[in-house]
Amino acid sequence: MKKITLNGIELAYERRGKGTPLVLVHGYPFDHSIWNEVASQLEKDFDLILPDLRGFGESTTVNVPYSMTDIATDLAAILDSIGIEKAAFAGHSMGGYVALAFAKVFPNRVSGLALVSSQVAADTPERKEGRYKTAADVKQKGVQIVADSMTDKLSANQGVREFIRPLVGKQSVAGVAGALGAMAEREDLTSFIASFSRPLVLIHGDADELIPIDRAREVKALAPSAYLSELMGAGHMLMMEMPEQTATALKKLK
Repeated sequence: MKKITLNGIELAYERRGKGTPLVLVHGYPFDHSIWNEVASQLEKDFDLILPDLRGFGESTTVNVPYSMTDIATDLAAILDSIGIEKAAFAGHSMGGYVALAFAKVFPNRVSGLALVSSQVAADTPERKEGRYKTAADVKQKGVQIVADSMTDKLSANQGVREFIRPLVGKQSVAGVAGALGAMAEREDLTSFIASFSRPLVLIHGDADELIPIDRAREVKALAPSAYLSELMGAGHMLMMEMPEQTATALKKLK
C-alpha cells in the first residue's frame, strides 16, 4: 500500500483501476480489504482509492479524541497527494458517516455519494453511551471482544463471518476506541442530505441487523432523486455478501 504522513499519522491507501475517481471508504471496525470483490468489478470504470482510515489496517492514529471531520480531512490529504480534486465517495456504515462529513466540509470536491448500509442520523443518547462503554472495554480487554460480539450480527453468511472475525481482531485498540468516540459525537446530517444536490446512491440489505433498512428508506424520502438499491436477504456486509449487485449500484456514480 502507498502511504502519506499527516499531522503525525501515517495514512495508507491502495489505488487501482482507471476512470472516474471513486473513494471506497470502509466501515467500523475493518480496513479497505472488505471492498476487494467489489473493487475488482469496478476498476474498469473507476479510478479507485481505497484508504485504511486512521487506526485501521496499515494506518496509524493518535490517542486523543477526534471527529468524523478529522477523518474526512485525512481523505482530503490523500486526494491532494495524488492530485485528485474531485471524486465520488462510497461509504460503508461508519464509512458513510465519514463520506457525509467530507461532503459537508468539502462540497466542491464531491461528484457523488453512496451510502452503503449506513444512515444520516446521529446516535441516540443510549447508543452514544453504549459506544463509550465499548471503547472502555476495548481499552481494558482488547479488540477481540468486539470481534466476538459483532461478527454474527454483521452477516448470516458463514464465509463472510470467517473473513471478518480475524480482520476485526487484528485492528488496533487505539483505532477502535477512537472510531467509537468519533461515531458517538457525530452530528445529525438529516437536513444536509435533504439539500444534497449531487448524485446520491443508497444501498442497503433488508436483513441488516445493525442499521435497519428503514434508515435508507428515510433518506430516500428526504431525497426523492436518490437511487435506492434494496438487496433482499443481505445483511450489513453488502459488498461481501452481494458484490455484483453492490458494484452495479455503485456504477450509478460514474
